[in-house]
Amino acid sequence: MRSELTRFPLIKSLLKNRWPQMVVLFVMLAGFLFAILSGFIGTPVGNRNFGIIFVWIAWWAVLILVAVPLFGRGWCAVCPIPLPGEWLQRGAIMDPPMKKPRWFNLRWPNRLRNIWLQNLTFTLVALFSSVILTAPKVTAVVLAAMLFIAIGMSIIFERRTFCRYICPVGGFVGLYAQAAPLELRVKDRQICLACKDKPCYNGSAVGYGCPWDVFPGGLTKNTYCGLCMECLRTCPYDNIAINTRPFSADLSKPPIRMDEAFKAFIMLGAAMIYAGVFLGPWGTMKLAAYSVGSLAWFGYAAAFLAFIFGLLPALFLGAVGTGKALTKATTTLKKIFTAFATALVPLGLMFWVAFSMSFVLTNAAYILSSLSDPFGWGWNLFGTAAIPWQPYLTTLLLPLQTLTLIGGLLWTARTAQKVGSEVKVTPAPVILFSTLVTIFMLGLLL
Repeated sequence: MRSELTRFPLIKSLLKNRWPQMVVLFVMLAGFLFAILSGFIGTPVGNRNFGIIFVWIAWWAVLILVAVPLFGRGWCAVCPIPLPGEWLQRGAIMDPPMKKPRWFNLRWPNRLRNIWLQNLTFTLVALFSSVILTAPKVTAVVLAAMLFIAIGMSIIFERRTFCRYICPVGGFVGLYAQAAPLELRVKDRQICLACKDKPCYNGSAVGYGCPWDVFPGGLTKNTYCGLCMECLRTCPYDNIAINTRPFSADLSKPPIRMDEAFKAFIMLGAAMIYAGVFLGPWGTMKLAAYSVGSLAWFGYAAAFLAFIFGLLPALFLGAVGTGKALTKATTTLKKIFTAFATALVPLGLMFWVAFSMSFVLTNAAYILSSLSDPFGWGWNLFGTAAIPWQPYLTTLLLPLQTLTLIGGLLWTARTAQKVGSEVKVTPAPVILFSTLVTIFMLGLLL
């Protein structure tokens, strides 16, 4: 059952007004730039550097444990990375849009209008994550590169091309946003069809055209809507609504595309590998992951890629093929494969939540100390620099992770049943596959 939040005048006025969102964006941009600065000039010790602590512990905790599960693409609404480029593209910060676009305003090539490049950028970040997450200068280089690439793409291409097709975070946030209990939708599609000027997409004197290149009237999933609220501001018919809804509402609408299906495998596999590298007792694996450029690291990278792009999809294909054979379905194997990949969305999300619980609660004590001494120079601005390290909720961590994984498995089983009824294929082999990888993930966490 859906409930419209924008029917409340206060909520609607806050979302339509640019200032509340802009204040948050300015704060985020300042924090982002400070993280880059601290990475370059601060201490090289990761657990004493603001950039490492606030990006990979504080921000990651908020993103994975709260923002994505509850608000879907909500982070994209306040992400600072596209801001400078967008300001250059528009020739303004908050003023009404210019009549003529600045710079080149080229359209992104049709053959690249998918998330394969996002899959690649996330995979590259994941391969080097052991160094990125621990070396402040490497984190600073990665963050600065994302900022400058976003600026360059805003100058060359129209709208938020970087966010939709390149950003390594945007791909998995969009994938898991399908499971979130929040959505932006139109109230009446007929009004959109009858609207001639389409200001929600093209812009008007009161707001910009959709930066995400989405026509709200055709929106059926959360995957590519960045919740920027421009359509809410520009629609002359008050036909845009922000709704609460049941969890995983979008997952009952298979099939997804092959690029989205492989994003599900990338995220599922990366969570398992991260659990082994960062939480497991295998010193050889850790050393290989950290020794970037060495022969051991190339072996680790090969195993990483083979697991994500080879073993997992192959096992899943076997499960899907078995289901097709058992039911003697006439639907193509490709369609069944991509449809059932939808069921991996909640499983992958819960894998990341379970992993992040351990990673964040183990390192959260560093947040307060880095606030007082962001560069690791011996400052004590707020009197918290000397707070000793200690893990939190150690007695509750394992039960919480176990419940999270079991909940993800049940959620996936329910989603697989819905998909199976759509494609007329038994979901039993897919549920068995999900059960086995869940047991494997639990073993890694234990």
